[in-house]
Amino acid sequence: MSSQRKTFNEINITPLTDIFLVLLIIMMVIAPLLDQQGLNLAVPNMIEVQDEIKDSKLIKVLVTDNDKYVLNGEEISANELSNIISEQSKELPDGLLIMTEANATHGAVVKLMDEARNGGVTNISITEY
Repeated sequence: MSSQRKTFNEINITPLTDIFLVLLIIMMVIAPLLDQQGLNLAVPNMIEVQDEIKDSKLIKVLVTDNDKYVLNGEEISANELSNIISEQSKELPDGLLIMTEANATHGAVVKLMDEARNGGVTNISITEY
């Protein structure tokens, strides 16, 4: 018995093309859903630090090295941030100044920024303490 095998000389790329088209359509449908609203940041220019204006109506919160929040010399818990910031923003409408110590974590600062945004604060500045 001689077995005759047919040689395979052609590659059918139709299934591959179909897969790529389906993936392209899926990406086109999903891409607009991924557009999330982020923070609008204005990067300041390097300027000389001037004396602090005493009429400033900023909410000043210190983020310590151990991720504690200090407002007006009093430590506040993370659960109270939103309420306290929304109350303070009525009295101090100019925005929020976040002062961070050198080893404060990024997560603590972002949590404070989120709570401030939820509390109605639109202007947020960050500085190292």
